[in-house]
Amino acid sequence: MFENLLYQNVSSIFTSDIKNNTLPSSILLSGPESSGKLTCALELARILSCTSSSNERGSWLCDCPSCKKHKELANTNLILSGPRDCSLEILAAKRTLLEAGFNNLSYITAARYLFIRSVRKLLLRFSPIFWEGDDKLSKLSPLVEEINDELEKLNPELSLPENSVLESVTSKIVEKSEKLESTFMYDSLPIEHIRRSSFWLHLKSPEGKKVLVIENADRMNESCRNALLKILEEPPADSLFILTTSRRGAVMPTILSRVRTYSFNQRSIAEQQEVIERVFHDDVNKGDGTIAGYLQTFLPISPEKIQEAANDFYQGIKQNTLFQLDDFVNRCANFEPKTIFKLFLQFLILAQRNQNEEERNFACDFEIQAKNLKAIKDCYNSVSLFNQKPLSALETLYRDLAFIKKSNLR
Repeated sequence: MFENLLYQNVSSIFTSDIKNNTLPSSILLSGPESSGKLTCALELARILSCTSSSNERGSWLCDCPSCKKHKELANTNLILSGPRDCSLEILAAKRTLLEAGFNNLSYITAARYLFIRSVRKLLLRFSPIFWEGDDKLSKLSPLVEEINDELEKLNPELSLPENSVLESVTSKIVEKSEKLESTFMYDSLPIEHIRRSSFWLHLKSPEGKKVLVIENADRMNESCRNALLKILEEPPADSLFILTTSRRGAVMPTILSRVRTYSFNQRSIAEQQEVIERVFHDDVNKGDGTIAGYLQTFLPISPEKIQEAANDFYQGIKQNTLFQLDDFVNRCANFEPKTIFKLFLQFLILAQRNQNEEERNFACDFEIQAKNLKAIKDCYNSVSLFNQKPLSALETLYRDLAFIKKSNLR
């Protein structure tokens, strides 16, 4: 069990709870980003539904019908929700699959599953279970269907397409997946998704336990938290709730009181490099050696270029320089995927902190820093939550930060 969960002692705890039948119906996986929380959640769902009667029950190599479906993330007893940036993992998995396919490498089967799973981690969030009755369903459904049609050509039960077809199929999937994510991915879990998943959980499954995974459970508004709390107070029979978070302190205390927390550790750089090597079969020295840094190498521009643009933006505010904001949009590849916009704002915060340490004269007290951080957070929310164009959001941010600076000098 949990062969794919590397360098996390929690795997032995889960194995013991499963064998002793002491696993609760509601759990929280808490730990740093890229520490294996989603991998663990998906493995839990697979292991609990395994129908094998052999001693290898729950093994990744199990070929029972349920495990086969789970390995493709196509088992109907699993639904996955919560905000997530999926595009970079999909691009990394595509590289692994093409490398293995073109060269007929030994890990070709694992590479197929890696790519299929990376895409389905996105598609599962757009299941009709969550979106039924939503006006957006009619717009996103064709995209989801097109991606699923292309994924079927990569079915592990079928022969791998020849190289030219393989490259064409994966490129189409990446293009459509990026469109789906950039257009419809939310940054805060919609309350209707909780209500609709509750209805689904109360429907009796013909076999196995139903599993609802909610990633980044800390990113819910109050009404959504309250709706989830009501379900956790009286969970449906034969169901398992798995919440994940990298900020346990941001999860509502009443929710924490109704889940058992399993803690994940921060892997060392060497351990993360081994994960990169074993999962993506790629150069572990790409990026900064971390899993997050490795995935960022698949951005259309380097993190260094994003940081350079953020520094120039900050210096423009500091020196009262007028500049064309659309230049920053162009320099940052139109902020697609949205991860680039998030990194740009993170580097902007870092530029402010570094300047404060050097000069202590711009936004140097906590009140001014708080105002700046709020303006940056509002800018991020305007794009991620309210779908404002990055250019318009940056115009507002420039005006707000310039006003805060001017007020501080009075």
